[in-house]
Amino acid sequence: MRDPVRLNPIPALVERARTYFRSEVTRPLQFRLERLRALEASMRAHEQQVFGALKADLGKSPHEAYPAEIGLVYADLKHARKHLKQWMKPARQSLPLTFWPGSAWQYSEPLGTALVISPWNYPFQLGTSPLIGAIAAGCSIVHKPSELAPHTSAVVETVLKHAFGDDGYVTVVQGGAETNQQLLAERFDVIFFTGSTRVGQIVMEAAAKHLTPVILELGGKSPCLIDADADLAVTARRIMWAKTYNAGQTCVGPDYALVHREVKDRFIEACRVELASLYGSEPKQSPDYARIITPRHHQRLVALMSGGRAVIGGQHDEASKYLAPTVLVDVDPASPLMREEIFGPILPVLEVKDMDEAIEFVRARPKPLALYAFTSSSQTAERILARTSSGGAMVNDLLLHVASGLPFGGVGQSGMGAYHGKASFDAFSHRKSVLKKPFFMDLKVRYPPYKVSLDLFRKLLG
Repeated sequence: MRDPVRLNPIPALVERARTYFRSEVTRPLQFRLERLRALEASMRAHEQQVFGALKADLGKSPHEAYPAEIGLVYADLKHARKHLKQWMKPARQSLPLTFWPGSAWQYSEPLGTALVISPWNYPFQLGTSPLIGAIAAGCSIVHKPSELAPHTSAVVETVLKHAFGDDGYVTVVQGGAETNQQLLAERFDVIFFTGSTRVGQIVMEAAAKHLTPVILELGGKSPCLIDADADLAVTARRIMWAKTYNAGQTCVGPDYALVHREVKDRFIEACRVELASLYGSEPKQSPDYARIITPRHHQRLVALMSGGRAVIGGQHDEASKYLAPTVLVDVDPASPLMREEIFGPILPVLEVKDMDEAIEFVRARPKPLALYAFTSSSQTAERILARTSSGGAMVNDLLLHVASGLPFGGVGQSGMGAYHGKASFDAFSHRKSVLKKPFFMDLKVRYPPYKVSLDLFRKLLG
């Protein structure tokens, strides 16, 4: 008998995952806890392989790789195990007096079989962290790692197979864009995608054919708004750190800076000082500075730099995929530099007369995944937060909100849905509303033939 997985692998693999979910073995609390523990044990057993793969794919140092790629996942696993029992409990809801006697509840039930498509920029963390929510919720999973980070994608597959075996519970499918298309042609119960807005549109279009819910973690141009009263040394240090972390290949990384004209020049000089403190006079020689993922992405970034004039950095070497930390001025707001998400270590700096002008600049563009306000005034910070919309925001710092346990997600073109902590569990769950009624007190007033006046219904129901 011929093996259907070998003959037509994608549909057969998806059906096997659906069959596994229908067996209902994923529903008990103990099963989910055991699988979360198995994932952590497998990660710890393969840590050194993860470090090596991230170095090979992105040039990441262990000091970047551990907190951003591994430590965050351990923290998510610990949090999920600690709280999962409570998350799974039916939640009692209030009930209007007119529905008494009775009780109202919300039950969390797994959506079913999930498709998780992960990106290349944080290929281990974003390849495993969403799975924690799916496992906690009781789903079966088909996982597609990124082909652009081949070493890490191979390790992700090793970790997951070591943790879960190969019986349909968690299925890893390797491949490129064609494999993504084949997977998206199948029917899933939920799709979790992390990547670009352009590909997110393709994912959502495919999901719409099956009315499949989606969680889209996309990107966008996340701005920094820097007022005249900001501590420029700290502001520059934090922005340069965030802009060069993973060589700027971070979805919530700062994309551009809107700086009060009174402090623009001083801010740029502070950036120069802080970059030298971070990476020395030759960032290319620093063991802590990562590389661009592929020559194609490197070429795209070099082309974007034509939209401004480099006053810091600008050096690049395609052979080693190196692009220096770069600050640009004289920026053309209509150039591709200011229309596309940069996703690299290039910071355009634009001058504004005040924070109101900065706010209007942000409001005239698609809603970003993150927004960063730098000011010593709490009133100014609140005005910026109140008048702008973004997936998340920070005041006087960057990136850290992603690791804080707060729900993380986008809005508008930067995405939909959220995860991390309980939000991860909720992302892969359906909240089923249940009203329970006893047999006694079956009042005849609700049944025809109606023998009461309409005024009674008005009084009871408003």
